[in-house]
Amino acid sequence: PVGVLGGVVVLLLAVGAGTGVRLAAAWASGETFDGMTPTAPIVAYIAVAGLVLLFLVLSGIAGVHVLERELARRMLGPDRAEELERRIAELSESRAGIVAAVDSERRRIERDLHDGLQQRLVALSMLIGRARRGHPELMDQAHAEAQRALAELREVAWRVYPSGLDALGLGEALAGVAERSAVPVTVACELAGRPPSAVETAAYFVVCEAVTNANKHAGSCRVEVGVRREGPVLVVRVRDDGAGGASGSGGGLSGLRRRVAALDGAFEVDSPAGGPTVVRAELPCG
Repeated sequence: PVGVLGGVVVLLLAVGAGTGVRLAAAWASGETFDGMTPTAPIVAYIAVAGLVLLFLVLSGIAGVHVLERELARRMLGPDRAEELERRIAELSESRAGIVAAVDSERRRIERDLHDGLQQRLVALSMLIGRARRGHPELMDQAHAEAQRALAELREVAWRVYPSGLDALGLGEALAGVAERSAVPVTVACELAGRPPSAVETAAYFVVCEAVTNANKHAGSCRVEVGVRREGPVLVVRVRDDGAGGASGSGGGLSGLRRRVAALDGAFEVDSPAGGPTVVRAELPCG
C-alpha cells in the first residue's frame, strides 16, 4: 500500500509537470489553453497554484520515503530486545579484549625491563665493582653503560605512556615518535582542536605500534602518518612501503584492535604480499 501511495504521488507530479509544459507551450505560441489567455491575474493565479501543488507533491514524496523507511525498520530490523542483547554481547567482548590487552601490555613491560634494563644494570654493577677493586679505567665504561640504561629506561617509560601527550598534544607526541624512528616518518596531523584524552591515547598507540612494526618487520624505507577529523570521527592512517604480509591478528595489532573496539571504533589492516601496508583506525570523538 505504501508503494502504491508513492506511485500515485509520483504520477501526480508527472501529470502536473506535463500540464505545465503544455500550458507554457500553448501560451508561447499565442494560443489559448482551455479557453484561458495569459492575462496577469490568470498567470499569477496559475503560478501560485502550481507552486503550492508542487510543494504538496514533493512533501508527499518525502513523507512516503520516511514512512517506508520506518516500516522497513520496524518490520525487517531487530527489535529493541535484540538490539540490547547485541550491545551487551559487544560490550562483553570489548571488556574481555581490554583485559587481555592490559595483560599483554604488562607482560611486554616486564619483558622489556627483564631482558633489557635489568641486564644493563647488572652489567653496570659488575663494572663498578671491578673499578672499585683496582680498575679505575672501567669507570668510563661504567658511565657509558649508565647512560644507555637511562636511555632505555626513558624508552620503556615512554612506551608505557608518553608524558608529552597530555602536555603537548597528539601532534607533538607523534613528532616524537617520528624522531625516534630508524625509518623516516612524515606526520600530517590536521586537527583544529584536541580530541578526548582516551581517543588521543588510542590514536598515539596505533601510530606507535604501526611505526614499530614498520621498523622491525616490514623492511620499510618510508612511513606516512595521517591524522584528521572527519565529522565526529578521528581517522588515523599509517602507511609504509615495506614487504607487506602483516596480519591483523598478530600480537601488537590485535591489542590495538581491542583498544579501538573499546571506544566503539573501527580498525583495519590492509597488507598484501609485497606491500604496501596500511593501518587505519576510526575513533569516535563524541
